[in-house]
Amino acid sequence: MSGIMRILKHLSYPGWWLRRMLPPASLGRIEKAVADAEAGHGGQIRVALETSLGLFALLKGQTARLRAEEVFSQLRVWDTELNNGVLIYWLLADREFEIVVDRGLARAVGQEDWARLCREMAAHFQAGRHEAALLHGIEAMSKYLEVLYPGDAGDINELPDRPVIL
Repeated sequence: MSGIMRILKHLSYPGWWLRRMLPPASLGRIEKAVADAEAGHGGQIRVALETSLGLFALLKGQTARLRAEEVFSQLRVWDTELNNGVLIYWLLADREFEIVVDRGLARAVGQEDWARLCREMAAHFQAGRHEAALLHGIEAMSKYLEVLYPGDAGDINELPDRPVIL
């Protein structure tokens, strides 16, 4: 997509569009899925959702990946005790999602595993099952975290479970 077309697309998406695709009940289920998942392991999962990018970011050519890395930093997902934070980021206007993981988890999970998870989530997104895509990502991420960072009674919840809408 050309730069001008992308800018027009982003500027034409109203903020309420995301809330239409993921109403409060969906956000509640996503929050519960994160909380339930984190009860079984020592990892931290955040979900960030964004309708569109601002004009300045678009003029700079910011991609969904770059924005996800920026959000990973802003939300301090990198700042977990065991370096095992995960961000699932969805940029609606570009119809792209990104998974950003902290260094502890990045070293432990192979590229093929990440690619498979992304294909599975993409299939849900492409079929219009946005909530299912995010729930699947949370569930799959948790399976890795349960093996790599088994939970114990002393684990604390370092990051909010509620999805953040940017």
